[in-house]
Amino acid sequence: MAGGFQTGLILALGLGAAACGARPSAEAAPPGEPYPGLSLQDLDWFRAGRALFARAFSPPEGLGPLFNQDRCSSCHDLPAIGGTGVETELKATRFAPPDTCDLLESQGGDVFQERATGALRERGIAYEVPPPQATGKSRLMAPALFGLGLVEAIPDATILAREDPTDADGDGISGRAGRDARGAVGRFGHKADRASLSDFIAGALRGEMGLTTSRYLQEEGPQGAPLPPGSDPAPDPEVSDADLSLLTDFVRLLAPPSPPPLASFAERDSVRKGEAVFRTLRCPACHTPVMRTGPSPTPALSNRTIALYSDLLLHDMGPGSRGVCTPGAGPSEIRTARLLGLRYRARFLHDGRAATLEDAILLHGGEAEKARDAFAALPYQAKRYLLKFLNTR
Repeated sequence: MAGGFQTGLILALGLGAAACGARPSAEAAPPGEPYPGLSLQDLDWFRAGRALFARAFSPPEGLGPLFNQDRCSSCHDLPAIGGTGVETELKATRFAPPDTCDLLESQGGDVFQERATGALRERGIAYEVPPPQATGKSRLMAPALFGLGLVEAIPDATILAREDPTDADGDGISGRAGRDARGAVGRFGHKADRASLSDFIAGALRGEMGLTTSRYLQEEGPQGAPLPPGSDPAPDPEVSDADLSLLTDFVRLLAPPSPPPLASFAERDSVRKGEAVFRTLRCPACHTPVMRTGPSPTPALSNRTIALYSDLLLHDMGPGSRGVCTPGAGPSEIRTARLLGLRYRARFLHDGRAATLEDAILLHGGEAEKARDAFAALPYQAKRYLLKFLNTR
């Protein structure tokens, strides 16, 4: 271990209560609950949206005919509705160096549905598979949705201010903003290719449940082929603009989870020491501890500080993270994961390939390689402090 790093670590651990930076001002709540102090109108929209989120759709209502799950809450129910889940989605794309990404629209798009309605199965179609020309495949875990209204309310300028695409400061970190199909600054999706919650949700409705909206009116056919006649009885759009708005309101008004109670001085001291290690490893270079929202018509979201632990930028995570691409992100570029709500995850990384937090850190590569190697060289107790801190996020 380099002498400078060793000295910095000893100083950080010796101080214990190292500077912790700004504290979040956003109101928190138990997982799955709305922000405290919402207006009666906002609460009505939240509750109506939650009911839609948990509702099982049927084929006559538009489910499928190709789909993965029949309700939003199937993938977002741990530890409460709106959280993460154990289900995964299969995505595949074709990447042509240096920067061309084919979302395989002619073969059914980049999300491959693994279930079909009875009407489609009767016609011999039960699921989709990635075509041979796909160069990348990924099994993606569902993200927790807590606090995403705050993420949407962060001004573009705040995100763009942290870009360093050419690594001008020479620190080995070269984050850049993702973009959606219209060029807007992205912040949702593991490739940061969705700029708004409504677009993020409309895309999930179509890709995961086969439900069309006015934003995505066309059904996805099996492997890109036309749907067999009679296999999709519901008229498009299958989800109205009003219902899409309620679903969006539910997600927008989901509060970030309350911090866990730290009952003893020893616990609090361990967490402070763990945060000091987090900073000494330079994890905040990507996992930015806090961001601030701008003005919002919803007071609970307006001018708030959120302990997000993400810069919301794309970073090259090395060949070990190579998977699918998007038009704005290469196969190994991934938006920095939010650590908010980390303690509720059963598996880690965007594809769930890490069973423990320690595994997840050791699987970092690319721009995170130096931090990963520094973590691997830590003394045992310093690692325990860091993991204790991360388990309070």
